[in-house]
Amino acid sequence: PLRLLYKYLSGGMCGHDREGSPIWYDVIGPLDPKGLMHSVSKQDLVKSKVRDCEILQKECDLQSERLGRNIEAITMVYDCEGLGMKHLYKPAIETYGEVLTMFEDNYPEGLKRLFVIKAPKLFPVAYNLVKHFLSEDTRRKVIVLGSNWQEVLQKYIDPEELPAYYGGKLTDPDGDPRCRTRITFGSEIPKTYYVRDSIKVDYDQCVTIGRGSSHQVEYELLAPNCALRWQFTCDGADIGFGVYMKKKIGEWMKASEMKEVVPNQRYNAHLVPEDGSLTCPEPGVYVLRFDNTYSIFQSKTVSFTVEVLLPSQVNQSER
Repeated sequence: PLRLLYKYLSGGMCGHDREGSPIWYDVIGPLDPKGLMHSVSKQDLVKSKVRDCEILQKECDLQSERLGRNIEAITMVYDCEGLGMKHLYKPAIETYGEVLTMFEDNYPEGLKRLFVIKAPKLFPVAYNLVKHFLSEDTRRKVIVLGSNWQEVLQKYIDPEELPAYYGGKLTDPDGDPRCRTRITFGSEIPKTYYVRDSIKVDYDQCVTIGRGSSHQVEYELLAPNCALRWQFTCDGADIGFGVYMKKKIGEWMKASEMKEVVPNQRYNAHLVPEDGSLTCPEPGVYVLRFDNTYSIFQSKTVSFTVEVLLPSQVNQSER
């Protein structure tokens, strides 16, 4: 499993900032959180992050010797290009929270600054999910850079120490601008590596849907760019599921009268629990509809959890 992690878990240490501190890059886009959670244990994931922290600690000690002054904190660059709903997979976020807590407990002064680059609209929602694991002090060190991010990085990192892919001059010996001998970019994990079909989930609600009928759950989102995240399972047979939008809360409407946001389709949620998520650019009432109208003889019991994810205020640097 650890070999698998080194190949598919993105990130790596590369170069030093202008003050001599090691730089760690985390590359979010190519990460496959669901694949990771199905292929390795949570303990292995945490262990690999402990190992990364130890490597960085060792490099700080070496730099202190080389420079004859104390180097005890690192600079981090978070490349958020490609951050999407798949990265909000709940079991992965919870594990990442444990990693952040471990980092806070063991290396409280270990972070000097964290630059977030290429952050998409979804970033404030993702940040809101993990920020409560961070101390107030750490939150102040998170800086979201705008379109001039290359320029800002060069203020803090000499171009000779910054990968060409991030606006510097550093390349691998073979000329690779991404410096992939030092930074792993990760990728999707083939399902052949999966060691379990599903991860144990405790569901918040349980409902029995009669034959030929449906069940609707509605959420009123008052702000733009929120997200919805759901997981559900069904006993014994498949179930239809779709997401719709309407103007008013509380008034029951047929699916055909509402705006379809996620098309209704049947899921084998009795075999593998289903999970999904949706970015909601506009405010309104979003309706999650479990559909059993096609079943003439059988009622279904559906267990589900739905969460509304709100965007967070983050430190924006000058755009």
